[in-house]
Amino acid sequence: MNLKPEETELRCEWDLVDGKVIGNDVCQRIAFLIEHSLKKVAGGGWETLYLDPNDGRYWELTYPSSEMHGGSPPRLAVVSKEQVESKYGKLRGSE
Repeated sequence: MNLKPEETELRCEWDLVDGKVIGNDVCQRIAFLIEHSLKKVAGGGWETLYLDPNDGRYWELTYPSSEMHGGSPPRLAVVSKEQVESKYGKLRGSE
């Protein structure tokens, strides 16, 4: 379930099944990764920054269709150190 080096984006999708919103396997994987594999380093709420301790890449959790009622499916995507510093500032412990 760990992130693979070639992966740069995970996009959850929701389906309506029998009147219920059901997330696909990617939704479950994102939830697992942020709970067990990634380290939260900044942000929160609609935009949260994580670090993958296995390879040092930064991943940002967002909700790109936040205009949807009740939020939207999450998206986890790699962001560069330059993007991190521009958006979140210099992080403690980063060189």
